[in-house]
Amino acid sequence: MSAALDSFTRVRLIAGNTFLEAVRQKFFAVLLLIALGLVLSAGFFQSFDFGSGELKFIADFGFGGLFFFGSILAIVATAQLFFNEIENRTALTLLAKPVYKLEFLGGKLLGVLLLLLVFTATLTLTLAGILYWRESIMMQADGEAFAGGRIVDYADIFIFGLIQWIKFGIVSAITLFIASFANTNLYTMVVSFIVLVICQLQYIARDAYAHHLEGPASWLVYLLGLIFPNFQLFNIGDRMVFDSGDPLPAITLAGIAAYGLIYIPVFLFLSQLNFRNREI
Repeated sequence: MSAALDSFTRVRLIAGNTFLEAVRQKFFAVLLLIALGLVLSAGFFQSFDFGSGELKFIADFGFGGLFFFGSILAIVATAQLFFNEIENRTALTLLAKPVYKLEFLGGKLLGVLLLLLVFTATLTLTLAGILYWRESIMMQADGEAFAGGRIVDYADIFIFGLIQWIKFGIVSAITLFIASFANTNLYTMVVSFIVLVICQLQYIARDAYAHHLEGPASWLVYLLGLIFPNFQLFNIGDRMVFDSGDPLPAITLAGIAAYGLIYIPVFLFLSQLNFRNREI
């Protein structure tokens, strides 16, 4: 029990230092400001026709900005923070102490997850505020269109933000896995972005070929579908935030969250397998 508590303490300290280091970086501040500016401007890109379509436009625009900038932050922050430790030799200093490599990697990943949580919460709160403001104006101008009350489910916006944070956690874990065997920061980021695109689009290839292949080929497609997470499962904003007549059951949301939470420790474990044999 004492050993487990000591291990948790070491991971927590590494995560805290990683988070503080990430927050101090100019890249995080600039990216957050750009993302906030883009989300805030969404309300002014759409013509003020006082129709519910404007709310969907703002939501889609905000969700797109959250995915785009959140993915960039997950990849760049993870790669930079990992290689900073390697290049500055601080990783060697840490690992010379009673710190296991899995604790080191887990602490780095947890620190990035905290950073991504702050980023996701900030953008989600901002988007919810814009939608509430615009919907309130519309309700005053055209009450008949909102006779049934508000059409935006604001609780679901935050649930959706939590789901996206889990997806960013997978992106960060994949980036850490690539960094565990890569030699340069640039290589890690390029490969990570390629994997991100594959994860975002792999469902298209799977649906196109799965029904036309048999035998080993079909098993290969199935295996690739397991190796690369299907990020399309996380694109559920429209069905959650707006009344589509087909709301997502809680069990479905829990299944999506569990799906993502499985991949994070798996890629962390794979990172440890690579990193334990790496010369620092």
